[in-house]
Amino acid sequence: MAQVSGGSTAQTGRTVYVGNLPADAAVDELLSQVRFGPIDTVKVLPEKNCAFISFLDPTTAAAFHSDALMRKIQLHGQELKIGWGKPSAVPINVVMAVQQNGATRNVYLGNLEETVTEQSLRDDLSRYGPIDQVKIVRDKNIGFVHFLSIATAIKVVQTLATEPAWAGRRVHYGKDRCAYVPKNQHQQQQHNMAAAAMAATAAGYVGFSNTLAGISMDPSQVQPGNRTVYLGNIHPETTLEEICNTIRGGILQQIRYIQDKHIAFVTFVDSNAAVAFYHTATFQGIALHNRRLKVGWGKHSGPPSPGIAMVVQAGGSRNVYIGQIDDMETFDEARIRQDFSQYGEIELVNLLKEKNCAFVNFTNIANSIKAIEGIKQNEEYSKFKIAYGKDRCANAPRNAPWAQLFSPTISTGANAGPRSAPAQMTGFSQSMMGNPSSGFHSAGFNPNPGPEDFSNIVVTAEGGSTHASPEMPPPEA
Repeated sequence: MAQVSGGSTAQTGRTVYVGNLPADAAVDELLSQVRFGPIDTVKVLPEKNCAFISFLDPTTAAAFHSDALMRKIQLHGQELKIGWGKPSAVPINVVMAVQQNGATRNVYLGNLEETVTEQSLRDDLSRYGPIDQVKIVRDKNIGFVHFLSIATAIKVVQTLATEPAWAGRRVHYGKDRCAYVPKNQHQQQQHNMAAAAMAATAAGYVGFSNTLAGISMDPSQVQPGNRTVYLGNIHPETTLEEICNTIRGGILQQIRYIQDKHIAFVTFVDSNAAVAFYHTATFQGIALHNRRLKVGWGKHSGPPSPGIAMVVQAGGSRNVYIGQIDDMETFDEARIRQDFSQYGEIELVNLLKEKNCAFVNFTNIANSIKAIEGIKQNEEYSKFKIAYGKDRCANAPRNAPWAQLFSPTISTGANAGPRSAPAQMTGFSQSMMGNPSSGFHSAGFNPNPGPEDFSNIVVTAEGGSTHASPEMPPPEA
């Protein structure tokens, strides 16, 4: 089910402005360029040659905004202008329909008669509101009508069921075509292998390390799909950075440290990573300042929002890379922390003066997305390279069985060749595996990440192989 941002009072930046639309461009041509969803509403203003696309959540909007800028999308040979619309809230009736009924702007129609055509459906249902696209699957006698808003689709689903002409036909919601992810993007072999290995290890499957094998698994300890792990009994002098230094095995979506209560909640992007970390931390233990942490499950997180998933799939993380800094004295840690703190809470700022670059680790991927977008508008940072770095929490623990499945190719010096595209990953990649500096033991991980630490790595790909370099970010970023 789609993630919805807030209720009727939440004002969020979920609307993307698309300008310079050709006068003869149809709305379905525009939406065919949108690879993110679900969409809440689309408003086209032909007299101003622009449109406003409102998504259900701001993270999805930010993902599309970034993608559109990088791809420089065109219609009829004209490059479209991309910007932001005014913040708005998702109407409460839409929020309820999405959460309770899985509502989308796509209406599914079943048991259609053979005489029904796409044009007849368009003529009949356009009375409810403007239509994006109509498709009929003739061999199954079903159809899909994409409207320009979820609110319109809700009205159609509620009303058609009462009309005699539609008696005996199934009317429900289909999937928003803009939220569709092609298989070649969605199924990433490296991620699946690593996640499968981690899940197998956590369950004690044959073929992997015996670290967790033979342990009787209490059903109460298993929470399928939950991505949030609870950490308690944290020493009052413990810093957020120290906590993150103990976490390995997957990209973090968010970490919340409530210091006065001595607890933290760690939300991974991938539920498999959460399961593996939970069981490793439970059975091997984690200690900070000579105090063993309590480990449990937090409130069930549900799946990540489509926007977060797409950003991570494209190489995004909570870590922002700043490259080609020409004055490391001016742009020191304090200055960078001050400039980036407007986008959200920062866990760690790491400078590599010898590489003229820096890394800003936020506590939430949503904040790094905002930072990537916002800092590019800052004139003082316009000359620097801004991209996503790698989350060091995604490193595999030392002796982790899944680390042995990979032979990483690391390029950090003069032998680093030209980069062509960002390596796609949803939590794991070749370059994350087998880092000898990331050993997991009762005292935690390396608390002082240096140049060799993977928090300082930017993902790129070359000739089908994954490379990592602290010197050069993905060219698209």
